[in-house]
Amino acid sequence: MAPGDSCATLPPYTLIIPAYNEEDRIARLLSQIGDAKGEILFVCEGGDSTPDRVAEFSRSHPDVSIRCDRRNGRLGKGGAILEGMRQARSSLVGYMDADASTSFPQMLALFSHLDGADVVIGSRWVEGSILETQQDFVRRLESRIFNGLIRILFNLPYKDTQCGAKVFKKAVIDAVIEDMVSTGFEFDVELLWRIRNAGFRIREHPISWNNMGNSRVKGGDAGRMLRGLLKLRFSR
Repeated sequence: MAPGDSCATLPPYTLIIPAYNEEDRIARLLSQIGDAKGEILFVCEGGDSTPDRVAEFSRSHPDVSIRCDRRNGRLGKGGAILEGMRQARSSLVGYMDADASTSFPQMLALFSHLDGADVVIGSRWVEGSILETQQDFVRRLESRIFNGLIRILFNLPYKDTQCGAKVFKKAVIDAVIEDMVSTGFEFDVELLWRIRNAGFRIREHPISWNNMGNSRVKGGDAGRMLRGLLKLRFSR
């Protein structure tokens, strides 16, 4: 922060959106952030027109603080979020999926629950959650099996570690970010594990969730996630 700046000049929150070739799905999210009061940070990977669409929206909404960090190489979901966290300027930081399966207004609501916790994670599987459009049976079964393994391996009591809707006090991120090693879809598990082990308070909160299809998690990703988590858990 430059000399003379004050905390009052900083955005009330930074919301990170990892966007890998999201040109076909980004319009839904952009339509929701026209009145955003915080900082919206897109970390764009891939070779499609996603950054151009974000830039066009930014030009037409000059009152919204939007940044687009365009990357030629592949950072991975976790790597993109980590980069966004390092750039975040607010004392409150969150991340969400680029397809807006959890809506932007819901993300703002999650920030409001940080008064009694250090971290709030959106959950599709706690009482009060609403699944507007569900995944197919196989994906739901895989999700429940994966969650059971996470509970056993990492002693994490949460019902939904993988939902892409999480908010944090920035001080929590600063306390663990240098220890993070995961850059793929297993990133969420490692982040929650390190935060919980550091003694911070994590609250799970119900959300409304809409399966937008065309998931970025492909057939071989589940195996890579599990191998990465086993290596993380049992490495010395």
